[in-house]
Amino acid sequence: MIKIGVVGGTGYTGVELLRLLACHPKAQLTAITSRGEAGMPVAQMFPSLRGRVALEFVAPQDALLDRCDVVFFATPNGIAMQQAQALLDAGVRVIDLAADFRIRDVAEWQKWYGMEHAAPQLVAEAVYGLPEVNRERIRSARLVANPGCYPTAVQLGFLPLIEASAVDLGHLVADAKSGVSGAGRKAEVHTLFSEAADSFKAYGVPGHRHLPEIRQGLMQCAQAPVGLTFVPHLTPMIRGIHATLYARLTRDVDLQALFENRYRDEAFVDVLPTGSHPETRSVRASNLCRIAVHRPQGGDVVVVLSVIDNLVKGAAGQAVQNMNIMFGLDETLGLDLVPVSP
Repeated sequence: MIKIGVVGGTGYTGVELLRLLACHPKAQLTAITSRGEAGMPVAQMFPSLRGRVALEFVAPQDALLDRCDVVFFATPNGIAMQQAQALLDAGVRVIDLAADFRIRDVAEWQKWYGMEHAAPQLVAEAVYGLPEVNRERIRSARLVANPGCYPTAVQLGFLPLIEASAVDLGHLVADAKSGVSGAGRKAEVHTLFSEAADSFKAYGVPGHRHLPEIRQGLMQCAQAPVGLTFVPHLTPMIRGIHATLYARLTRDVDLQALFENRYRDEAFVDVLPTGSHPETRSVRASNLCRIAVHRPQGGDVVVVLSVIDNLVKGAAGQAVQNMNIMFGLDETLGLDLVPVSP
């Protein structure tokens, strides 16, 4: 069994991680930390875990995380970078679900996240945890930077086109929508029910923190500069991301075959039949990314539709997928989940 610690188990990503690990046949939850809820049974805060997780939240200093095989950080940005080095020195592997190690340019990270990086020496070592790209490096990684939700949906949608050198890299557009759970569990006015329901809005148009992460991944794939316009939107739903991606074709290519061949052996990427329009509810509570590719009116613009559950493939599910790879397990173990409908 893999002994697992979870730092920050009280947020939406944290409880989703606990849901998945509680049913994982090789996972043994040993510590779940919370500064504010120490001593409270986890199932008291999250009744959905009653009968599945018998632990209490424990203060971080009392958690004995150095005895774990792997520690997940389901914390706000800026926490994992303060604690990762000590855990790595103790032989513990680390998977960070926040953004502390995603961006390789430390100065760029500090610009977007507004704080000084506490462990710049670890940034170069961290492996970006998008299995469909970095699977072999993840196997031997000590430290995995789990991708963000928007970056997962957008990169998986663009990658086949960029790998095939089939589109103009200077004019990529990602128009993406997210449910309100993507903002986290903290109380903020813009995510209150009466504020978010019956409404729809763009945000972060001048620049969003996920922009440099997406651009970094696409540039690594292209081995060339990439011009990307990324506009996120808030939608009145709880879970889900829908990314509509646009690019201009530079050569004729069988788009359906391109995508099907690229993801043929990927358990968690489902390329839909020609003419399909994936819905966010078709992936709800699952680790799937569902993709459809279109060429409207046979023109030179390709439109890719990519949907994920932001809390699963966009966060906790992908983190468990990375754990499976790191420990030599079947990648789908504990993640063979049928989406919830309706």
